[in-house]
Amino acid sequence: MTKTIMLQGTGSDVGKTVLVAALCRIAANRGLKVRPFKPQNMSNNAAVSDDGGEIGRAQWLQAMACRVPSSVHMNPVLLKPQTDNGSQIIVQGRVYGQAKGKDYQRLKPELLQFVLESFEGLKTDADLVVVEGAGSPAEINLRAGDIANMGFATAADVPVVLVGDIDRGGVIASLVGTHTILPDEDRQMVTGYIINKFRGDVSLFDDGIRQIEAFTGWNCFGVVPWLKAASRLPAEDSVVLERLVSKGKAALKVAVPMLPRIANFDDLDPLSAEEQVELEFVKPGMPLPADAGLVVIPGSKSTIGDLKALRANGWDRDLQAHMRRGGRVIGICGGYQMLGRRVTDPLGLEGEDRDIEGLGLLDIETEMAREKTVRNSVARSLQYDVALEGYEIHLGDTRGADCARPFALIDNRPDGAISPDGRVMGTYLHGLFTSDAYRAALLADFGIQGGGQSYRQGVETALDEVATELEAVLDKDWLSRLMD
Repeated sequence: MTKTIMLQGTGSDVGKTVLVAALCRIAANRGLKVRPFKPQNMSNNAAVSDDGGEIGRAQWLQAMACRVPSSVHMNPVLLKPQTDNGSQIIVQGRVYGQAKGKDYQRLKPELLQFVLESFEGLKTDADLVVVEGAGSPAEINLRAGDIANMGFATAADVPVVLVGDIDRGGVIASLVGTHTILPDEDRQMVTGYIINKFRGDVSLFDDGIRQIEAFTGWNCFGVVPWLKAASRLPAEDSVVLERLVSKGKAALKVAVPMLPRIANFDDLDPLSAEEQVELEFVKPGMPLPADAGLVVIPGSKSTIGDLKALRANGWDRDLQAHMRRGGRVIGICGGYQMLGRRVTDPLGLEGEDRDIEGLGLLDIETEMAREKTVRNSVARSLQYDVALEGYEIHLGDTRGADCARPFALIDNRPDGAISPDGRVMGTYLHGLFTSDAYRAALLADFGIQGGGQSYRQGVETALDEVATELEAVLDKDWLSRLMD
Protein backbone atom coordinates (compact mmCIF):
# COMPACT_ATOMS: atom_id res chain seq x y z
CA MET A 1 0.00 0.00 0.00
CA THR A 2 1.35 3.41 -0.98
CA LYS A 3 1.25 5.89 1.87
CA THR A 4 0.05 9.42 1.21
CA ILE A 5 0.03 12.73 3.07
CA MET A 6 -1.17 16.18 2.01
CA LEU A 7 0.13 19.49 3.32
CA GLN A 8 -2.48 22.24 3.18
CA GLY A 9 -1.94 25.78 4.42
CA THR A 10 -3.98 28.12 6.56
CA GLY A 11 -3.23 30.62 3.78
CA SER A 12 -1.04 31.19 0.74
CA ASP A 13 2.76 31.43 1.04
CA VAL A 14 2.97 29.61 4.37
CA GLY A 15 5.91 27.52 3.15
CA LYS A 16 4.17 24.35 1.91
CA THR A 17 6.38 24.05 -1.18
CA VAL A 18 9.62 23.93 0.80
CA LEU A 19 8.19 21.60 3.45
CA VAL A 20 7.01 19.15 0.77
CA ALA A 21 10.43 19.28 -0.89
CA ALA A 22 12.13 18.68 2.46
CA LEU A 23 9.83 15.74 3.30
CA CYS A 24 10.55 14.28 -0.13
CA ARG A 25 14.31 14.52 0.45
CA ILE A 26 13.97 12.99 3.94
CA ALA A 27 12.09 10.04 2.43
CA ALA A 28 14.58 9.69 -0.43
CA ASN A 29 17.45 9.70 2.07
CA ARG A 30 15.71 6.85 3.90
CA GLY A 31 15.59 4.81 0.71
CA LEU A 32 11.90 5.25 -0.07
CA LYS A 33 10.45 5.67 -3.53
CA VAL A 34 8.75 9.03 -3.00
CA ARG A 35 6.87 11.29 -5.42
CA PRO A 36 5.53 14.86 -5.12
CA PHE A 37 2.04 15.81 -6.28
CA LYS A 38 0.10 19.05 -6.57
CA PRO A 39 -3.40 18.63 -8.02
CA GLN A 40 -3.78 22.24 -9.12
CA ASN A 41 -1.16 24.94 -9.27
CA MET A 42 -1.43 28.59 -10.28
CA SER A 43 1.90 30.00 -11.40
CA ASN A 44 3.68 31.51 -14.37
CA ASN A 45 6.89 29.93 -13.12
CA ALA A 46 6.67 26.77 -15.17
CA ALA A 47 9.15 24.04 -16.00
CA VAL A 48 9.38 21.46 -18.77
CA SER A 49 9.11 18.03 -17.19
CA ASP A 50 11.33 15.14 -18.20
CA ASP A 51 8.40 13.62 -20.07
CA GLY A 52 8.00 16.80 -22.10
CA GLY A 53 5.11 18.87 -20.72
CA GLU A 54 4.55 21.94 -18.57
CA ILE A 55 4.38 21.69 -14.78
CA GLY A 56 4.85 24.14 -11.93
CA ARG A 57 8.46 24.94 -11.18
CA ALA A 58 7.88 23.83 -7.58
CA GLN A 59 6.99 20.28 -8.61
CA TRP A 60 10.11 20.17 -10.78
CA LEU A 61 12.13 21.11 -7.67
CA GLN A 62 10.27 18.57 -5.53
CA ALA A 63 11.04 15.83 -8.08
CA MET A 64 14.67 16.85 -7.77
CA ALA A 65 14.30 16.43 -3.99
CA CYS A 66 12.99 12.90 -4.63
CA ARG A 67 15.94 12.22 -6.96
CA VAL A 68 13.54 11.11 -9.72
CA PRO A 69 12.67 12.47 -13.17
CA SER A 70 9.87 15.03 -13.18
CA SER A 71 6.53 14.18 -14.79
CA VAL A 72 3.45 16.05 -15.96
CA HIS A 73 1.47 13.82 -13.60
CA MET A 74 3.12 15.50 -10.59
CA ASN A 75 1.09 18.64 -11.41
CA PRO A 76 -1.81 17.64 -13.65
CA VAL A 77 -3.56 21.04 -13.64
CA LEU A 78 -1.50 24.22 -14.04
CA LEU A 79 -3.15 27.63 -14.34
CA LYS A 80 -1.01 30.34 -15.95
CA PRO A 81 -2.56 33.79 -15.35
CA GLN A 82 -2.68 35.98 -18.46
CA THR A 83 -5.01 38.73 -17.24
CA ASP A 84 -6.43 39.81 -13.89
CA ASN A 85 -9.31 37.35 -14.24
CA GLY A 86 -8.25 34.85 -16.91
CA SER A 87 -5.73 32.03 -17.19
CA GLN A 88 -4.38 29.52 -19.66
CA ILE A 89 -5.18 25.99 -18.46
CA ILE A 90 -2.52 23.29 -18.77
CA VAL A 91 -3.75 19.72 -18.20
CA GLN A 92 -1.24 16.87 -17.90
CA GLY A 93 1.38 19.07 -19.54
CA ARG A 94 -0.59 20.32 -22.55
CA VAL A 95 -2.70 23.40 -23.25
CA TYR A 96 -6.32 22.53 -22.48
CA GLY A 97 -7.85 25.93 -23.05
CA GLN A 98 -8.38 29.34 -21.48
CA ALA A 99 -10.95 30.41 -18.93
CA LYS A 100 -11.94 33.29 -16.72
CA GLY A 101 -12.66 32.78 -13.03
CA LYS A 102 -16.33 31.81 -13.17
CA ASP A 103 -15.86 29.66 -16.27
CA TYR A 104 -13.02 27.79 -14.58
CA GLN A 105 -15.21 26.97 -11.58
CA ARG A 106 -17.56 25.15 -13.94
CA LEU A 107 -14.63 23.22 -15.43
CA LYS A 108 -13.39 21.79 -12.13
CA PRO A 109 -15.53 18.61 -12.04
CA GLU A 110 -14.28 17.80 -15.53
CA LEU A 111 -10.66 18.34 -14.46
CA LEU A 112 -10.95 16.21 -11.32
CA GLN A 113 -10.88 13.04 -13.43
CA PHE A 114 -7.46 14.03 -14.82
CA VAL A 115 -6.20 14.86 -11.33
CA LEU A 116 -7.25 11.49 -9.90
CA GLU A 117 -5.90 9.64 -12.94
CA SER A 118 -2.46 11.24 -12.51
CA PHE A 119 -2.47 10.64 -8.76
CA GLU A 120 -3.32 6.96 -9.10
CA GLY A 121 -0.61 6.59 -11.73
CA LEU A 122 2.02 8.08 -9.42
CA LYS A 123 0.99 5.79 -6.58
CA THR A 124 1.69 2.66 -8.62
CA ASP A 125 5.43 3.28 -8.49
CA ALA A 126 5.83 4.88 -5.06
CA ASP A 127 6.11 3.99 -1.39
CA LEU A 128 5.02 7.51 -0.44
CA VAL A 129 3.31 10.41 -2.25
CA VAL A 130 3.58 13.84 -0.63
CA VAL A 131 0.82 16.15 -1.83
CA GLU A 132 0.83 19.94 -1.74
CA GLY A 133 -2.40 21.92 -1.53
CA ALA A 134 -2.99 25.38 -2.98
CA GLY A 135 -4.18 28.44 -1.13
CA SER A 136 -6.23 27.37 1.87
CA PRO A 137 -9.09 24.96 2.66
CA ALA A 138 -10.60 27.83 4.67
CA GLU A 139 -11.74 29.38 1.38
CA ILE A 140 -15.06 27.58 1.78
CA ASN A 141 -16.66 29.83 -0.83
CA LEU A 142 -14.62 27.82 -3.37
CA ARG A 143 -15.30 24.40 -1.79
CA ALA A 144 -17.89 23.27 -4.34
CA GLY A 145 -16.02 21.39 -7.07
CA ASP A 146 -12.67 21.98 -5.36
CA ILE A 147 -9.75 19.99 -6.77
CA ALA A 148 -6.85 21.74 -4.99
CA ASN A 149 -7.45 21.10 -1.29
CA MET A 150 -10.21 19.25 0.58
CA GLY A 151 -12.10 18.37 -2.60
CA PHE A 152 -9.09 16.36 -3.70
CA ALA A 153 -8.27 15.01 -0.22
CA THR A 154 -11.78 13.61 0.29
CA ALA A 155 -12.02 12.22 -3.27
CA ALA A 156 -8.63 10.50 -3.03
CA ASP A 157 -8.85 9.70 0.71
CA VAL A 158 -5.58 11.44 1.57
CA PRO A 159 -4.95 12.52 5.21
CA VAL A 160 -4.15 16.20 5.68
CA VAL A 161 -1.66 18.13 7.79
CA LEU A 162 -2.30 21.87 8.09
CA VAL A 163 0.64 24.28 7.91
CA GLY A 164 0.43 27.63 9.74
CA ASP A 165 2.88 30.50 9.23
CA ILE A 166 3.70 32.05 12.61
CA ASP A 167 5.94 34.72 11.08
CA ARG A 168 2.97 36.63 9.63
CA GLY A 169 1.13 36.59 12.99
CA GLY A 170 -2.22 35.20 14.06
CA VAL A 171 -1.28 31.56 13.62
CA ILE A 172 -3.48 30.35 16.51
CA ALA A 173 -6.50 32.16 15.08
CA SER A 174 -5.67 30.79 11.61
CA LEU A 175 -5.64 27.18 12.78
CA VAL A 176 -8.60 27.44 15.14
CA GLY A 177 -10.55 29.45 12.58
CA THR A 178 -9.88 26.85 9.90
CA HIS A 179 -11.10 24.12 12.26
CA THR A 180 -14.22 26.12 13.03
CA ILE A 181 -15.39 26.77 9.47
CA LEU A 182 -14.49 23.46 7.84
CA PRO A 183 -17.42 21.11 7.17
CA ASP A 184 -17.35 17.94 9.28
CA GLU A 185 -16.27 15.76 6.34
CA ASP A 186 -13.26 17.99 5.68
CA ARG A 187 -12.36 18.47 9.34
CA GLN A 188 -12.12 14.71 9.79
CA MET A 189 -9.40 14.55 7.10
CA VAL A 190 -7.03 16.69 9.23
CA THR A 191 -4.66 14.58 11.32
CA GLY A 192 -2.62 17.44 12.80
CA TYR A 193 -0.69 20.59 12.05
CA ILE A 194 2.80 22.06 11.68
CA ILE A 195 3.85 25.54 12.78
CA ASN A 196 6.27 27.01 10.24
CA LYS A 197 8.79 29.89 10.16
CA PHE A 198 9.28 30.20 13.93
CA ARG A 199 11.99 32.55 15.19
CA GLY A 200 13.46 32.40 18.68
CA ASP A 201 12.89 30.09 21.66
CA VAL A 202 10.43 27.36 20.60
CA SER A 203 9.46 26.67 24.23
CA LEU A 204 7.72 30.05 24.29
CA PHE A 205 5.03 28.52 22.06
CA ASP A 206 4.26 25.57 24.37
CA ASP A 207 1.16 27.31 25.71
CA GLY A 208 0.08 28.06 22.14
CA ILE A 209 0.23 24.35 21.29
CA ARG A 210 -1.89 23.48 24.32
CA GLN A 211 -4.46 26.14 23.44
CA ILE A 212 -4.71 25.01 19.81
CA GLU A 213 -5.25 21.42 20.97
CA ALA A 214 -7.93 22.56 23.42
CA PHE A 215 -9.87 24.29 20.64
CA THR A 216 -9.33 21.73 17.85
CA GLY A 217 -8.17 18.40 19.28
CA TRP A 218 -5.43 18.38 16.65
CA ASN A 219 -1.88 17.19 17.36
CA CYS A 220 1.15 19.35 16.68
CA PHE A 221 3.64 17.49 14.49
CA GLY A 222 6.37 20.08 14.88
CA VAL A 223 7.38 23.72 15.28
CA VAL A 224 9.69 24.44 12.37
CA PRO A 225 12.25 27.25 12.61
CA TRP A 226 13.00 29.60 9.77
CA LEU A 227 14.79 27.23 7.38
CA LYS A 228 17.85 29.24 6.37
CA ALA A 229 18.73 27.15 3.34
CA ALA A 230 15.23 27.70 1.86
CA SER A 231 16.39 31.06 0.49
CA ARG A 232 18.78 29.17 -1.80
CA LEU A 233 15.96 27.20 -3.42
CA PRO A 234 14.08 28.44 -6.50
CA ALA A 235 10.90 30.28 -5.52
CA GLU A 236 7.63 29.73 -7.35
CA ASP A 237 5.39 32.57 -6.23
CA SER A 238 6.29 36.08 -7.42
CA VAL A 239 5.16 37.41 -4.03
CA VAL A 240 8.68 36.62 -2.80
CA LEU A 241 10.05 39.30 -5.12
CA GLU A 242 8.38 41.93 -2.95
CA ARG A 243 10.47 40.83 0.04
CA LEU A 244 13.92 40.55 -1.52
CA VAL A 245 16.53 42.50 0.38
CA SER A 246 19.47 44.08 -1.42
CA LYS A 247 22.84 42.61 -0.49
CA GLY A 248 24.36 46.09 -0.73
CA LYS A 249 27.14 47.44 -2.89
CA ALA A 250 28.41 44.86 -5.34
CA ALA A 251 30.67 44.93 -8.37
CA LEU A 252 27.72 44.51 -10.78
CA LYS A 253 24.11 45.56 -10.38
CA VAL A 254 21.61 43.64 -12.51
CA ALA A 255 18.18 45.30 -12.81
CA VAL A 256 15.04 43.31 -13.61
CA PRO A 257 11.71 45.11 -14.14
CA MET A 258 8.87 43.40 -12.24
CA LEU A 259 6.38 42.92 -15.05
CA PRO A 260 2.74 42.21 -14.07
CA ARG A 261 2.83 38.75 -15.71
CA ILE A 262 6.48 37.99 -15.03
CA ALA A 263 7.26 34.34 -15.75
CA ASN A 264 10.13 32.01 -14.87
CA PHE A 265 11.86 34.67 -12.78
CA ASP A 266 13.94 31.91 -11.18
CA ASP A 267 16.05 32.23 -14.36
CA LEU A 268 17.82 34.96 -12.37
CA ASP A 269 18.59 32.90 -9.26
CA PRO A 270 22.09 31.83 -10.38
CA LEU A 271 23.07 35.48 -10.87
CA SER A 272 21.63 36.40 -7.48
CA ALA A 273 23.76 33.66 -5.88
CA GLU A 274 26.96 35.30 -7.14
CA GLU A 275 28.69 37.22 -4.34
CA GLN A 276 29.73 40.12 -6.56
CA VAL A 277 26.31 40.56 -8.19
CA GLU A 278 23.45 42.60 -6.77
CA LEU A 279 20.16 41.59 -8.34
CA GLU A 280 17.44 44.24 -8.07
CA PHE A 281 13.84 43.49 -9.05
CA VAL A 282 12.49 46.95 -9.84
CA LYS A 283 8.95 47.50 -8.59
CA PRO A 284 6.30 49.32 -10.64
CA GLY A 285 6.57 53.07 -10.24
CA MET A 286 10.32 52.96 -9.58
CA PRO A 287 12.94 53.80 -12.23
CA LEU A 288 15.49 51.34 -13.50
CA PRO A 289 18.62 52.15 -11.45
CA ALA A 290 21.13 54.33 -13.27
CA ASP A 291 24.06 52.35 -11.83
CA ALA A 292 22.93 49.03 -13.32
CA GLY A 293 25.46 47.51 -15.69
CA LEU A 294 23.02 44.91 -17.02
CA VAL A 295 19.24 44.96 -17.45
CA VAL A 296 17.46 41.63 -17.92
CA ILE A 297 13.94 41.68 -19.39
CA PRO A 298 12.47 38.44 -18.04
CA GLY A 299 9.93 36.03 -19.42
CA SER A 300 6.26 37.00 -19.56
CA LYS A 301 2.95 35.15 -19.86
CA SER A 302 1.51 38.17 -21.69
CA THR A 303 4.14 39.81 -23.89
CA ILE A 304 1.91 42.55 -25.30
CA GLY A 305 0.26 43.33 -21.97
CA ASP A 306 3.58 43.47 -20.16
CA LEU A 307 5.13 45.60 -22.90
CA LYS A 308 2.33 48.12 -22.37
CA ALA A 309 3.02 48.04 -18.61
CA LEU A 310 6.74 48.48 -19.23
CA ARG A 311 6.01 51.70 -21.14
CA ALA A 312 3.46 52.88 -18.56
CA ASN A 313 6.20 52.68 -15.91
CA GLY A 314 8.63 54.69 -18.06
CA TRP A 315 11.04 51.77 -18.21
CA ASP A 316 11.35 52.17 -21.99
CA ARG A 317 12.90 55.61 -21.44
CA ASP A 318 15.10 54.20 -18.68
CA LEU A 319 16.34 51.52 -21.10
CA GLN A 320 17.28 54.15 -23.68
CA ALA A 321 19.23 56.05 -21.02
CA HIS A 322 20.84 52.78 -19.92
CA MET A 323 21.99 52.16 -23.49
CA ARG A 324 23.42 55.69 -23.79
CA ARG A 325 25.48 55.01 -20.67
CA GLY A 326 26.98 51.94 -22.34
CA GLY A 327 24.84 49.36 -20.52
CA ARG A 328 23.90 45.91 -21.73
CA VAL A 329 20.50 44.23 -22.07
CA ILE A 330 19.46 40.57 -22.19
CA GLY A 331 15.88 39.56 -23.01
CA ILE A 332 14.60 36.07 -22.21
CA CYS A 333 11.59 34.61 -24.03
CA GLY A 334 8.83 37.25 -23.75
CA GLY A 335 11.53 39.77 -22.84
CA TYR A 336 13.35 38.85 -26.06
CA GLN A 337 10.18 39.47 -28.05
CA MET A 338 9.75 42.91 -26.43
CA LEU A 339 13.24 43.99 -27.54
CA GLY A 340 12.22 43.88 -31.22
CA ARG A 341 10.51 46.40 -33.46
CA ARG A 342 7.02 44.89 -33.32
CA VAL A 343 4.95 42.12 -31.75
CA THR A 344 1.74 40.98 -33.47
CA ASP A 345 -0.93 38.58 -32.29
CA PRO A 346 -3.29 38.11 -35.27
CA LEU A 347 -5.21 35.24 -33.59
CA GLY A 348 -5.71 37.09 -30.31
CA LEU A 349 -3.96 34.35 -28.35
CA GLU A 350 -2.91 36.74 -25.58
CA GLY A 351 -5.98 38.96 -25.52
CA GLU A 352 -7.69 41.77 -27.39
CA ASP A 353 -4.53 43.70 -28.38
CA ARG A 354 -3.33 42.38 -31.73
CA ASP A 355 -0.35 44.62 -32.51
CA ILE A 356 2.19 46.69 -30.57
CA GLU A 357 5.41 48.53 -31.29
CA GLY A 358 8.40 46.97 -29.57
CA LEU A 359 11.33 48.60 -27.81
CA GLY A 360 13.38 48.69 -31.02
CA LEU A 361 16.62 47.54 -29.43
CA LEU A 362 16.85 44.56 -31.78
CA ASP A 363 16.01 44.46 -35.49
CA ILE A 364 13.48 41.64 -35.19
CA GLU A 365 9.71 41.15 -35.29
CA THR A 366 7.57 38.49 -33.58
CA GLU A 367 4.25 37.03 -34.63
CA MET A 368 2.36 34.94 -32.10
CA ALA A 369 1.40 31.49 -33.39
CA ARG A 370 -1.07 28.93 -32.09
CA GLU A 371 1.48 26.13 -31.73
CA LYS A 372 3.32 26.31 -28.43
CA THR A 373 6.96 25.28 -28.12
CA VAL A 374 7.56 23.21 -24.96
CA ARG A 375 10.82 21.28 -24.70
CA ASN A 376 14.00 20.74 -22.74
CA SER A 377 17.00 21.80 -24.78
CA VAL A 378 20.73 21.37 -25.06
CA ALA A 379 22.42 24.48 -26.41
CA ARG A 380 25.70 26.28 -26.97
CA SER A 381 26.46 29.96 -26.57
CA LEU A 382 27.87 31.31 -29.82
CA GLN A 383 29.18 34.41 -28.09
CA TYR A 384 31.33 32.53 -25.57
CA ASP A 385 31.46 29.04 -27.12
CA VAL A 386 30.33 27.33 -23.92
CA ALA A 387 27.65 24.71 -23.27
CA LEU A 388 24.17 25.72 -22.17
CA GLU A 389 21.16 23.72 -21.13
CA GLY A 390 17.65 24.83 -20.30
CA TYR A 391 14.14 24.73 -21.64
CA GLU A 392 11.77 26.55 -23.98
CA ILE A 393 8.14 27.48 -23.29
CA HIS A 394 6.88 30.06 -25.76
CA LEU A 395 4.44 31.11 -28.43
CA GLY A 396 5.65 33.02 -31.44
CA ASP A 397 7.94 33.08 -34.43
CA THR A 398 10.71 35.70 -34.35
CA ARG A 399 12.57 36.87 -37.45
CA GLY A 400 14.70 39.79 -38.54
CA ALA A 401 18.15 41.03 -39.53
CA ASP A 402 19.65 40.60 -36.05
CA CYS A 403 18.73 36.90 -36.11
CA ALA A 404 21.70 36.59 -38.48
CA ARG A 405 23.74 36.92 -35.28
CA PRO A 406 22.06 34.19 -33.18
CA PHE A 407 22.53 34.07 -29.44
CA ALA A 408 22.92 30.30 -29.32
CA LEU A 409 22.51 27.04 -31.13
CA ILE A 410 19.67 25.07 -29.49
CA ASP A 411 19.69 21.45 -30.57
CA ASN A 412 21.86 22.61 -33.53
CA ARG A 413 19.40 25.27 -34.74
CA PRO A 414 20.00 29.03 -34.38
CA ASP A 415 18.13 30.81 -31.62
CA GLY A 416 17.86 34.42 -30.58
CA ALA A 417 19.53 37.56 -31.83
CA ILE A 418 22.36 39.95 -30.97
CA SER A 419 22.60 43.62 -31.90
CA PRO A 420 25.47 44.75 -34.18
CA ASP A 421 27.39 46.28 -31.23
CA GLY A 422 26.86 43.14 -29.13
CA ARG A 423 25.28 45.01 -26.20
CA VAL A 424 21.70 43.79 -26.69
CA MET A 425 20.81 40.13 -26.99
CA GLY A 426 17.76 37.94 -26.71
CA THR A 427 16.97 34.25 -26.53
CA TYR A 428 14.08 31.84 -26.05
CA LEU A 429 16.23 29.67 -23.76
CA HIS A 430 15.18 29.68 -20.11
CA GLY A 431 17.82 28.61 -17.60
CA LEU A 432 20.86 29.96 -19.45
CA PHE A 433 22.38 31.46 -16.29
CA THR A 434 22.40 27.99 -14.71
CA SER A 435 25.40 27.22 -16.91
CA ASP A 436 28.39 27.94 -14.68
CA ALA A 437 30.66 28.43 -17.70
CA TYR A 438 28.27 30.91 -19.37
CA ARG A 439 27.81 32.84 -16.14
CA ALA A 440 31.58 33.04 -15.65
CA ALA A 441 32.11 34.31 -19.20
CA LEU A 442 29.32 36.91 -18.88
CA LEU A 443 30.65 38.23 -15.58
CA ALA A 444 34.18 38.35 -17.00
CA ASP A 445 32.88 40.88 -19.54
CA PHE A 446 32.14 43.13 -16.56
CA GLY A 447 35.56 42.49 -15.04
CA ILE A 448 34.18 40.11 -12.42
CA GLN A 449 35.38 36.66 -11.50
CA GLY A 450 32.38 34.38 -10.99
CA GLY A 451 30.71 31.16 -11.99
CA GLY A 452 33.16 29.08 -9.99
CA GLN A 453 30.44 27.47 -7.90
CA SER A 454 28.08 24.90 -9.39
CA TYR A 455 24.61 26.40 -9.10
CA ARG A 456 22.88 23.03 -9.52
CA GLN A 457 25.02 21.50 -6.77
CA GLY A 458 24.15 24.46 -4.57
CA VAL A 459 20.45 23.63 -4.93
CA GLU A 460 21.13 19.97 -4.08
CA THR A 461 23.04 21.05 -0.97
CA ALA A 462 20.22 23.39 0.06
CA LEU A 463 17.70 20.53 -0.28
CA ASP A 464 19.84 18.36 1.98
CA GLU A 465 20.12 21.16 4.53
CA VAL A 466 16.38 21.92 4.74
CA ALA A 467 15.70 18.17 5.03
CA THR A 468 18.16 17.86 7.91
CA GLU A 469 16.70 20.90 9.69
CA LEU A 470 13.14 19.67 9.25
CA GLU A 471 13.84 16.10 10.31
CA ALA A 472 15.35 17.36 13.56
CA VAL A 473 12.18 19.21 14.66
CA LEU A 474 9.30 17.06 13.39
CA ASP A 475 7.54 14.67 15.74
CA LYS A 476 9.59 11.50 15.45
CA ASP A 477 6.68 9.10 16.04
CA TRP A 478 4.59 10.79 13.32
CA LEU A 479 7.54 10.80 10.92
CA SER A 480 8.25 7.13 11.59
CA ARG A 481 4.62 6.16 10.98
CA LEU A 482 4.64 8.12 7.73
CA MET A 483 7.90 6.65 6.45
CA ASP A 484 7.81 3.18 7.99
